Amino acid sequence: MSSDAGRPAVIDSHCHLQSLGTPQDRTEFEEALAAARERGVQGFLIPATKLSQSEEILELCHHHDNVWCALGVHPHYAKEWQEGDEVPLRELLADEKAVAVGECGLDFYYDHSSPEEQRGALTAQWELAMDLGLPAVVHNRDSNDAMLDLVRARAFDDLLADFHSFAGGRAMGEELIERGFYLGFTGMVTFNAADNVRDVLPLVPRDRLLVETDTPYLAPVPYRGKPNRPAYVVEVAHRVAEELDLSYAELARITTENFFRLFPKAA
Repeated sequence: MSSDAGRPAVIDSHCHLQSLGTPQDRTEFEEALAAARERGVQGFLIPATKLSQSEEILELCHHHDNVWCALGVHPHYAKEWQEGDEVPLRELLADEKAVAVGECGLDFYYDHSSPEEQRGALTAQWELAMDLGLPAVVHNRDSNDAMLDLVRARAFDDLLADFHSFAGGRAMGEELIERGFYLGFTGMVTFNAADNVRDVLPLVPRDRLLVETDTPYLAPVPYRGKPNRPAYVVEVAHRVAEELDLSYAELARITTENFFRLFPKAA
């Protein structure tokens, strides 16, 4: 995969592009995608937050090369998860553009869904991911202990996952790495007060590192405070490369290879 702009290709492994514009007017989406490609961003993973978004996201993916998705239910919407939802989700995940389950996880910072509802939706989605041989895209915020309790369960020994926008600290990072998970890093690596994020970077094996924007959130410096866009994964990648004493080209190569290793349906 190469960049039309002559730059090493990099992949934004987590960007909520469905939030740009409306189903009736996707001008903002198209402009963001084109701007990212101009900067050498040549692959994009769109994670769903609700089951009701799935058809819309799949349509976006099918209209564009090198755009894939994860389908599932975010912890904010875990209260909407019903017993039996794994049946339609399984059918949706059969689509060639659906390469992962998610975005699923735990978020105890907000109380949009109860901890019990979140755990129930998460475990159901992890079970489905393992049954289908797909990785999960995992959200974790202010829920380290509960998340680690789940990943330590023998039932999830074979789970493959990207813990996206990782900010869980060194101890959690070390355990997730030991268990074979991938860690994704966002524009937080550029924030002055984010030493807790940068401190984890040297611990991550080179073959388990991903970069992302989490568009439209967490825009990196110098765009902090503005809506994030996939083009800004270049800033994330530059800072990660600097922290690891790698060239941008090497970091782009490594993270692109890692993306296709974790999400082989995208290859």
